[in-house]
Amino acid sequence: MSSSPSATDRSPIADAAPLSLCARMPHVPADRLVAEMVPPPRFDSVRFSTYIPDPNQPSQTEAVQVLEGFAAGLGGAHAVGGGKRGFLGFGRAKAAKPPAGPRGVYLDGGYGVGKTHLLASLWHATPAEPALKAFGTFVGLTNLVGALGFQQTVQTLSGHRLLCIDEFELDDPGDTVLVSTLLGKLVDAGVALAATSNTLPGKLGEGRFAAADFLREIQGLSARFRPLRIDGEDYRHRGLPAAPAPFPKEQVTKAAYATAGASLDGFPQLLGHLAKVHPSRYGALTDGVQAVCLTDVQPVPDQSTALRLVVLADRLYDREVPVLASGLPFDRLFSEEMLNGGYRKKYFRAISRLTALARDAERLTESD
Repeated sequence: MSSSPSATDRSPIADAAPLSLCARMPHVPADRLVAEMVPPPRFDSVRFSTYIPDPNQPSQTEAVQVLEGFAAGLGGAHAVGGGKRGFLGFGRAKAAKPPAGPRGVYLDGGYGVGKTHLLASLWHATPAEPALKAFGTFVGLTNLVGALGFQQTVQTLSGHRLLCIDEFELDDPGDTVLVSTLLGKLVDAGVALAATSNTLPGKLGEGRFAAADFLREIQGLSARFRPLRIDGEDYRHRGLPAAPAPFPKEQVTKAAYATAGASLDGFPQLLGHLAKVHPSRYGALTDGVQAVCLTDVQPVPDQSTALRLVVLADRLYDREVPVLASGLPFDRLFSEEMLNGGYRKKYFRAISRLTALARDAERLTESD
């Protein structure tokens, strides 16, 4: 169910000033990191049956069929004995030899073809209680290792039936080796894996697909994954116009005051604040926020700032938080150099998602 504000959430005169993301410095304890390893709110209700394949892209229909079969094959006893484990995996039965053959699927496709929808659908379709399934981003997984330590993370997740990793980061060699080693331990414990990934820097010619890079970077695990290539265009913009025009600053400010649970920040100030908050906390940064209102949107000044903004855009999109802005349209956030560089896939995904959220926010300016 969407948490986005409707017309009934708006009033001509606000009871209080809007929230400010810049005023928040959230702390996220380790137990929350574990408890939140479920599909984000935007994907609470998605299922294979709600994925609408493009009739011109047969690979999309094939992917659904393969994933449905993969989920069905994860029923029955866990390789290490089944049964619910404690919060940190204590009392886990002695690991048995995992079954031979692929124990993972890798969804290979461009942004906007529905990879996260399919990944979340796999999580929902897997016949196991939620405590035995985990869903998170690559960044979230590395943060979990940082919070719990490597061995404790292995114990925490090794009793699971399935681990889904969205946006496996191929652009940080150190973290890639860390997570690959972790996944090797989990596969040995009988955990099934599913993943999507980004594109390696320097692979501009390959652009939209990254299976070869992914399989190479996870080294010894490559034989355990079956790649599923998913062709198609960005579904968020099939038949839709480009990024909507921004609104006047005064209109954005008025909407922020008239919308319950809205935040209001200057875009340059928010970018500065993001540098002070670890990206693992960006989800907590938006807790309780029903709409984000930004003034003076302008080009992102450097790549480090741009990558932080990408993470925030992902968290806002996951939570279906509309974004109303003044200044430049979102398709002008990143320079040509950035859009032609190694992180181009991330930047295009951010533009796609922020544009979708900007469309969602247009109703905030409607008169009651």
